[in-house]
Amino acid sequence: MPDFFEKQIDFDDTQSIQELFGPQGNSLQVIHAWTEVLIESRGNKIRLKGRSQENLELAENCLVQLYALIKSGYRTSPQDVEAALRILENDPGADLRKVFKKEIFIVSNKKTIVPKSATQRRYLQAIKTRDLVFGVGPAGTGKTYLAVAVAVSHLMQKTVKRIILARPAVEAGEKLGFLPGDILEKVNPYLRPLYDALHDMLDFRKVQEMLETGMIEVAPLAFMRGRTLNESFIILDEAQNTTPEQMKMFLTRMGLGSKAVVTGDVTQVDLPGTSVSGLIQTQKVLAGIDEIEFVYFNEKDVIRHSLVGRIVRAYDRFDRERVEARKQSDE
Repeated sequence: MPDFFEKQIDFDDTQSIQELFGPQGNSLQVIHAWTEVLIESRGNKIRLKGRSQENLELAENCLVQLYALIKSGYRTSPQDVEAALRILENDPGADLRKVFKKEIFIVSNKKTIVPKSATQRRYLQAIKTRDLVFGVGPAGTGKTYLAVAVAVSHLMQKTVKRIILARPAVEAGEKLGFLPGDILEKVNPYLRPLYDALHDMLDFRKVQEMLETGMIEVAPLAFMRGRTLNESFIILDEAQNTTPEQMKMFLTRMGLGSKAVVTGDVTQVDLPGTSVSGLIQTQKVLAGIDEIEFVYFNEKDVIRHSLVGRIVRAYDRFDRERVEARKQSDE
């Protein structure tokens, strides 16, 4: 087996190559950080060199497809490069032109998004076609962020009259009683991620205006009891921390013309003692209803900074070397 694998790619458009490289070569740095493949450029030729055939093919596939995307008129960013690497790593046969050009989702004047994994595409399609969708999986997969994006889009298009964002306020090791302020101020830190997602979609002043007029409501789950929510886009976040009774209460709040998305991670339940998670139970209760869709995310869908990938690989390499050193010492 050779120590290094090499590959040369010939391109025909200098301007498109410069766009492919990105400002100060940022895009190439992202690919190198992800694959550990060395990338050298001379004119219209790019030479790749790496220790892994698989990573070399990933880098080549990414460069060739991004180049074709740029030639078709799409302007890429380093974030697009990370998304491309993630997509192609999971599905080497994926067509980036379909993903980036045909699946752009316009949220508002401030924000457009592109699904960054096959699961995210499935999730967005499910929300588009179903009135009740569950997004289940680890943190960082975009479950809540994408749900808020679709909700804002519906509000901007006036297909719903308001957005309701709810979260259970569970004491995960901290006591709410020791926090300053009234009950709303006490639970506000638990709702902060929802505010952050909103501010990423809309101007700060617009968010404040919509909060004041009730077009957007961010509230603890307990505040949903006894209400019927018509023509609303309702999101329940951190649903793994609902009890079965709370989950039933939330799901029966849906009124006419409403859509609901429930998100959570069943491996991060903070309910006290032996309490059953409403999210875990509802997967069994609602399993036979065709109009409801469950979309499951996994670790491969986690959207991470490219540096995190390098850190993980560095730790893996360190652990392998430590195990190898221990074996040699035992011999």
